[in-house]
Amino acid sequence: MSNEVLFDIREIMDLLPHRYPFLLVDRVLEFESHTRLLAMKNVTMNEPFFQGHFPGLPVMPGVLILEALAQAGAVFVMKSLAAPVGENLFLFTGLDKVKFRKTVVPGDQLILDVVFEKKKMNIWRMHAAAKVDGKVVCQGVFSAAIVNKGDM
Repeated sequence: MSNEVLFDIREIMDLLPHRYPFLLVDRVLEFESHTRLLAMKNVTMNEPFFQGHFPGLPVMPGVLILEALAQAGAVFVMKSLAAPVGENLFLFTGLDKVKFRKTVVPGDQLILDVVFEKKKMNIWRMHAAAKVDGKVVCQGVFSAAIVNKGDM
C-alpha cells in the first residue's frame, strides 16, 4: 500500500467539524463511494492524552481509536453523498462486536479501514477496523446517523 494522499487534511477539515486536539484522521488513502474508505492517523507522543494515559507507559485510549474509525466513517459517508456538509453532523447510533486486539503507542501509524454494510433512511452501518503494521488493533460494526445541528 502506498501513502499516496487521496484527500489531504484540508479536505478532511472541510468534511468534519473536529479540530485539534480531536481531529483523528490525517489523510485518506483510498475511497470508493458507497463501498470503502481507507484512511491514516499518525500517532505521535505529542498527542495530549498521552500525558495521563498512562504516565511512563503511553497507550492510545481505545475510545479514541473508535473515534478515529468513526471520523473515517463520517468522511466516507459525506464523500459518498457528494453533497455539501452544511449544518449536518454524523453521530454514533451504535457500536457492535467491538474488540481491542493490541495496544497503540506513539510511533504507530493507524490504518483506518471502513467498509459499507447498509443504509436505511439516514442511518449508515459499516464494518471498521484499525490496523498497525497490517495487524488489527481494533474492530467493530458501527452505525451512525446524519443529523442537522439545528435539530439537536
